[in-house]
Amino acid sequence: MGPSRSRLSEVALHLSDDPYSVARRCQAVQTRRALALLTIGFVLPGSAQIAHGNKSLGRAAYRLWGIVLVGLIVAALSAWLARGALLTVLGSGWVLWGLAGLVGVTGLVWTLAWVNAWWLTRPAQLGLGRGLAVSGLALLVAVGLVVGSGVMARALAVAGSSVGSIFGGGGEVKPQDGRFNILLLGADSGPDREGLRPDSISVASVDADSGRTVLLSLPRNLEDVPFPDDSPLHGLYPNGYGCDGHECMLNAVYLLGRQHPDLYPAADDPGLAAMMDAVRGATGLTMNYYAMVNMEGFVALIDAFGGIDLTINQRVPVGTHERVDWWIEPGPAVHLSGEQALWFARTRVGSDDYDRMRRQKCVMAAMLNQLDPVTVATRFTSIAQATGQVLVTNVPSSQLGRLAELALKARLLPVASLSFTPPLIHSGSPDFDLIRDLVRSEIERAEAMDAAPDPDPAPPLDPTQSSDPNPDPAPEAGNQVDDLQAVCSA
Repeated sequence: MGPSRSRLSEVALHLSDDPYSVARRCQAVQTRRALALLTIGFVLPGSAQIAHGNKSLGRAAYRLWGIVLVGLIVAALSAWLARGALLTVLGSGWVLWGLAGLVGVTGLVWTLAWVNAWWLTRPAQLGLGRGLAVSGLALLVAVGLVVGSGVMARALAVAGSSVGSIFGGGGEVKPQDGRFNILLLGADSGPDREGLRPDSISVASVDADSGRTVLLSLPRNLEDVPFPDDSPLHGLYPNGYGCDGHECMLNAVYLLGRQHPDLYPAADDPGLAAMMDAVRGATGLTMNYYAMVNMEGFVALIDAFGGIDLTINQRVPVGTHERVDWWIEPGPAVHLSGEQALWFARTRVGSDDYDRMRRQKCVMAAMLNQLDPVTVATRFTSIAQATGQVLVTNVPSSQLGRLAELALKARLLPVASLSFTPPLIHSGSPDFDLIRDLVRSEIERAEAMDAAPDPDPAPPLDPTQSSDPNPDPAPEAGNQVDDLQAVCSA
């Protein structure tokens, strides 16, 4: 009996060391089962519980995942068939807050179902190596689910807060003669001036159907700006906003409105209401909306984009008129940070207001062209936060979808740019009849391009029609009627 028992012990020991032993085969089968459970538990949360665990938890996860799946299908179909309606819905603050809550709850349930699926794999029975590997994988995925859902929920919550605070409405939602006219202001304040003044003043006139855009730039030092007859300021300045000291310029109208809030009792910002009246008097266009960007906060917005790329044709000095601190060097596709882009758009060292207007238009064009869906998706939170810090507008959230659709169309078309600068217009004694004629002429040319595939539009009015007896030297390219993209990439 002794030798037999000894022989059996040797055989048993041999089998236990055999990699193909029954025990190891069982562990391999259990490992495959564990990976299968984790896979179906990740792809369809609740599946692992329905198959081998708590069916109540599985059914709850199924229902929640079904709601999310239906929502994603509806969103995908809307993005394909009714993108404007989808953007309008997503432009509502309470919808974004609701989505933030849904994402948070979904992430929590998904994580709980995943951890429970890991527990169902019985990692202790897989052997030390396999058990640690499966548990490590489960931990990584669980952390990814928590972090991912948290980041997404936070981004949606930030967007909800930003939309609610920024897009409060108040503008005119109906197109004016088939166009949306949007007053764009770049405002700045400093120790050398009283209060905040908009130094960059433009109007984007956008066709309500095609999105074709005409960008009109007005000098900040435009004098004697007329107020329309129905403007509350017309009674104070029936002959235009002028004074003996020549400080009554267009950019000072903002402070003028703030000084007379009683004239605009229904306005959230009397200064912006006054600016809209002044620009309407100058151009003949009724404004639908305004959007004012604080130039100090402009840095955060550009940095949220990840910077912008510009083709720069000549060195741009940064500093004061007495001392140049550094230079923005020329070159193709020069990458500018927020601070560099601000100085590029703001500096007047070695140049003048009109050259600065050209550079500001190029920055605006770069932001329009480089703000793509991937940038928005990957930098959503920072863009939303920066926008909330720098943007004041009366665009209602209900119109975000429509305006976003037009912006996408505008990116596919050349943007005509018209600046009212010397020798076309002399800021000290401007011919406002000529300005309004030029605006009508340029808009008619833009509409003619939409009316026919290859039109032969009428040429713009001759700049020599300016009534200025002592015109300034001709401005650089980009300050008359131009294709903005062509000028800024020349």
